[in-house]
Amino acid sequence: MSDPSYMEVDTSPTSRQADEDISFTKNISSIPEPIPEVEVEQSREEEQPMEIDPTTENQDQTVEGNSDQIGIIVEKTTTTTIETTSISIEESNLPQTISPAILTNGNHEIQIPEAEAEAEAEISNTNNFTPLPMTGNPSTLFGNSAYEITPSPAENRIIDRPKIYRTGYVYDPMMMLHCQEGYIPTSENVIDNGPGHPEEPMRIKRIFARLAEQGLIKRMLKLEFGQVVMEQVMLIHGEDLWNKVQGTENLTDEYIQQSKQYYEQLSLYVCRETAHCARLSCGGVIQACVSVCKQEVRNAFAIVRPPGHHAEPDEHMGFCFFNNVAVAAREVQRKGLAKKVLILDWDVHHGNGTQRAFWDDPDVLYISLHRHDGGKFYPTSDFGALDMVGSGAGEGKSVNIPWPGPGFGDADYIYAFQRIVMPIAYEFAPDLVIISAGFDAADGDRLGECHVTPAAYGHMTHMLSALAGGKLVVALEGGYNLKAISDSALAVAQVLLGETPAELEAHQASEVATEVIYQCAKVQSKYWKSIDVKSCEPPEITALEDGSSPVISIPDLLKLHRSWHMYEKHQLFQIPLASPELETAFGGQVMCSDGVYEVASKGVLVVFVHDFGNLRVETDGVASTNVHLANSYLINTSDDIVNWVKGEGYDLIDINVLKQLPTNFASDGPKMVSKSGPAMESQLIRYVWDNYIELSEAENVILIGHGTGCQTIMDLVNHREVEKKVKAVIQVAGLHSLVRPDPNNDSRRIWFRKANRIYVPSTHPVLEEERIQKRLGGQIFTSEKAKVVDLLNDVLPQIKQFVISKLPQMVQTNGNGNGNGNEHNHLDENLTLNGNENGNGISFGGENSNTPSIVV
Repeated sequence: MSDPSYMEVDTSPTSRQADEDISFTKNISSIPEPIPEVEVEQSREEEQPMEIDPTTENQDQTVEGNSDQIGIIVEKTTTTTIETTSISIEESNLPQTISPAILTNGNHEIQIPEAEAEAEAEISNTNNFTPLPMTGNPSTLFGNSAYEITPSPAENRIIDRPKIYRTGYVYDPMMMLHCQEGYIPTSENVIDNGPGHPEEPMRIKRIFARLAEQGLIKRMLKLEFGQVVMEQVMLIHGEDLWNKVQGTENLTDEYIQQSKQYYEQLSLYVCRETAHCARLSCGGVIQACVSVCKQEVRNAFAIVRPPGHHAEPDEHMGFCFFNNVAVAAREVQRKGLAKKVLILDWDVHHGNGTQRAFWDDPDVLYISLHRHDGGKFYPTSDFGALDMVGSGAGEGKSVNIPWPGPGFGDADYIYAFQRIVMPIAYEFAPDLVIISAGFDAADGDRLGECHVTPAAYGHMTHMLSALAGGKLVVALEGGYNLKAISDSALAVAQVLLGETPAELEAHQASEVATEVIYQCAKVQSKYWKSIDVKSCEPPEITALEDGSSPVISIPDLLKLHRSWHMYEKHQLFQIPLASPELETAFGGQVMCSDGVYEVASKGVLVVFVHDFGNLRVETDGVASTNVHLANSYLINTSDDIVNWVKGEGYDLIDINVLKQLPTNFASDGPKMVSKSGPAMESQLIRYVWDNYIELSEAENVILIGHGTGCQTIMDLVNHREVEKKVKAVIQVAGLHSLVRPDPNNDSRRIWFRKANRIYVPSTHPVLEEERIQKRLGGQIFTSEKAKVVDLLNDVLPQIKQFVISKLPQMVQTNGNGNGNGNEHNHLDENLTLNGNENGNGISFGGENSNTPSIVV
């Protein structure tokens, strides 16, 4: 017997079944000793009461008390308040023990177990207690009005309401009748059905048995359901399919054998019970969805077979006859129970039938995580590729997350939910969520070959439970390892019943999975504002196992391309740079023809300084910086100069001055005139002059700058005595900045004015400055071409003529050119001479841009 200082109160479900469930003591002490007024707690659940696990029925709850004050729990089911009610006991002491067996629900008489009855009788005889009635309300137990419960003013009445179970389930063993000829049920201790057909009847029995043995079935409400009818099936499927499935009921054994090969091509088998089972399976999912939408249950688990998500509107296939989930979604929409439905398909195979059924429907969002394997995994098509997004009004309402192979597990699926599934689901805001719950991605399934654990299935269910006010239906699809599907279904059912999902071990999504999610995010971001593509970018690898960096910058790639191209096409060789700093910045970018130190037949050395030309880059969208490689390319017209130089028999030094790609512009904006060019490029050109050009036997040097290379050659003019060797300075500047010659060297200014020629577009803003115009004199020429690469092609004939005009007569005579020494002859019609012969010449350089970038 319990200690007298405690009062035992039962919390089993039997005490929670009526609208006025009140528990009191069976025996009341006859001693007329006053007892202080005690609080009696009246509680109710804010929502509908939830069934308590039957395993707790035999557990007693003790409440501390003493001879002066005893807490008595009075439990009522109400609809509005949680309050406390006072009971004044003035004449008698209450006994300190209430047996669980004598608690009443107000409607049924409780039977007292024999052993407990004997114990109660012993107490009664010892203490001379007089037993009171064991059923009824407090007024029948306590005749004195002092013991009556007085409701608080806030609760004037108690509203009768039926008990609502939190979770419903659908199950009928009759669905096991769909089986192959000669089927032998798999033993209970067998984990995998081996060589037999994977979609076997024991799948649903094992799941149901697992839930029952864990006590979950007792906590759930069985939903009565009927078979689907033709009118409902026709919401998704055609009449021909209905007739084909119905026709299996009348097949003879002989015909079943003859048609076996036909059905195997569709990944099906049939028997005379197939149609009945298919109607039950589809009807069960419909009833689960209807019950959830009508709030008869909060959520439901449909343990059904055959599955349905492969069944297309006009064809049954892939173990599926009717598309259970699709028909159910249409039915609740038809009845007006839900408008927007989310179907989440985590079966390892793509639900081609479900996606096709809602391909152009804006009110049904279909999301599938599945193996795709480049279209080689069942159902072997591109329909499950990530760019399959729906059409028409339904564009963007199909979301495919296609794994490229086996081996994906918990971390990959949870990552997909966090980055893609849940953001889109919240934005869609469904009225009902249906899970096409195939468990063939579970660890141990021989068809799926993935490694999703029961805990991960629980977590995914838990996340989806937060949608649609908790209106969630789980409909069984595939899953063929009997232990894996049972354990996974158990984890899902526990979450449906309100339990916390099992803890997941520390995990990190695989590199392949993060790349798939990134690609999916780029596609779906066009339709869903909640998809953050930037956050889905896979982390970059910063170092390899040997410590080296795997990153190759675009400038480095362009340098490698240029070096290879100049060698392969023009037989130019790299000039080594002794300076480590220069080698790091410009290694492989200084090329020369063979025998550059020697005098060629013409005795002419052309130094061509340039950048890469125009790098045209197209991004994936206006809000994206991701490069669309297929539509991006390099425009490089410098080959025209090289071809001309080699054709004339001149020697060549080719200098590529691109050190890095510009990513920003000066904050103070462009300037008109600069005193010098970039420091590193200036250091490079001086190094080449000092170690190669000046040491060369060539006495006729031509400096040609293209684009940003104009700044570099002007720095050489200002810092080295070049007048003796250099015969011509040509700058094809485009819309670039100006670098002026040294204003303190009068002799050089005079030489430069005669040797220099500048080509700029007619729209260059520098031409609007009258002061600059006077200083340029006859050195600047304009073209209607705005881009520097187009400008070079346009003025190349004039460059050739100008070079020939500056070479000695002997070189002109031996050359192949047609120059006559007049630098102003043979000008193209679109070139216009500007300015006069006064002032100092200046040159152009800077970044290639469609807007002026003038450097001070």
